Amino acid sequence: MSAYLEIKFIHAREILDSRGNPTVETDLTVLNHCNGKCYTGTAAVPSGASTGQFEAVELRDGEPRYFGLGVQHAVKNVNEKIAPAFLGKNALNQFEIDRALLELDGTDNKGNLGANATLSVSLACAKAAACALSMPLYRYVGGTGAHLLPVPMMNILNGGKHAANTVDFQEFMIMPTCADSFSCALRICAEIYHNLKKLLEQKGLSTGVGDEGGFAPDLPDAESVLEMLVDAIKASGYTPGEEIWIAMDAAASELYNEKTNMYHFPGESRQKGGEVIRSTEEMISYFEELTDRYPIISIEDALAEDDWDGWQELTKRLGAKVQLVGDDLFVTNKKRLAAGIKLGTAGSILVKVNQIGTLTEAFEAVELAHKNNYTAVMSHRSGETEDTTIADLAVAWNTAQIKTGAPCRSDRVAKYNRLLRIEEELGRAAEYPGLLAFHVR
Repeated sequence: MSAYLEIKFIHAREILDSRGNPTVETDLTVLNHCNGKCYTGTAAVPSGASTGQFEAVELRDGEPRYFGLGVQHAVKNVNEKIAPAFLGKNALNQFEIDRALLELDGTDNKGNLGANATLSVSLACAKAAACALSMPLYRYVGGTGAHLLPVPMMNILNGGKHAANTVDFQEFMIMPTCADSFSCALRICAEIYHNLKKLLEQKGLSTGVGDEGGFAPDLPDAESVLEMLVDAIKASGYTPGEEIWIAMDAAASELYNEKTNMYHFPGESRQKGGEVIRSTEEMISYFEELTDRYPIISIEDALAEDDWDGWQELTKRLGAKVQLVGDDLFVTNKKRLAAGIKLGTAGSILVKVNQIGTLTEAFEAVELAHKNNYTAVMSHRSGETEDTTIADLAVAWNTAQIKTGAPCRSDRVAKYNRLLRIEEELGRAAEYPGLLAFHVR
């Protein structure tokens, strides 16, 4: 390769995420030998609240400061272990950079350096290289084929670990398939979001928001939430199930009790005055009932992360009708995805770059999904930063769907605004897939 972007400087620091918890941010500077100028890329790493047990390790200090959540050890790993080993390397060799990060860590789950350390360097490297070549990140990473804007999977009502309410399922989202552009889709979502707020106010329900900006009222069960969403869609002038669809993240691993092998619904139990528990079979039947009654097009983490038999049965019964997304099930890991493909489970992978720890590994998971006719959904985390990298990656990898919260809280809106800018930049080449983003219906 004739071009050479020499890594000259790497420095990490501890910053705060959207929940006020520490996370890692890294600056990486390269020298372009063609013009003698230096360019810097900066990347911040998000953090999840409901995390799968098979995710790469997010290194935390475990010390009194920040209630044990500090990341000074991860920062030290970047500054004292990664930086000396990577100075002088060519930032254009992203695959080699990421492979070297894996070798330096030496574990299967980034348990030595921490995925928050490795990812911050991996992303900062790509951003510095893009800057040095005067290219937007989506073009540098995705090449000339990057042109597909994602359908927003917009969270408008929070529950589970993302909110202090009685809603047990974690996210209820809307997806505007009727739009002819991303900007139109974003407008539609925002209008529905505001109409939902009005409906909640009329019913005397809370309009406070959860971690991802969705409203977080106390409601008795999933049916009550879905009724509210359908009403909000209709109040906005759209037809549920034709123009606007509903997506859900059950985050079922958070409800699953290994001792009882049952799914426990604490919020629904409190609202109904008696314990509500469901078996795997009852969960599948419950989702069948919900999809029959409501315009649901996508369900994420419908069952626990290790319930492979249940996932197979769920896929057999609902996979042709609804997009079944694996988050905790696959954790952006191509080995787990390959196992799922072999077993015929789910039909989509949620892509969270911090679950795996390097840009290359995340891309490999998306590539494997697409090769096997699985969809891919680019995703934020509940603890976010102002970093907009995932917006570029959604376009770079043509994921066709993105999940990045409500049109509320600047850490979420930053990603949507970045996509608006990308759409404007692409001009007539920009494509909005609508219903074609799915392999169902």
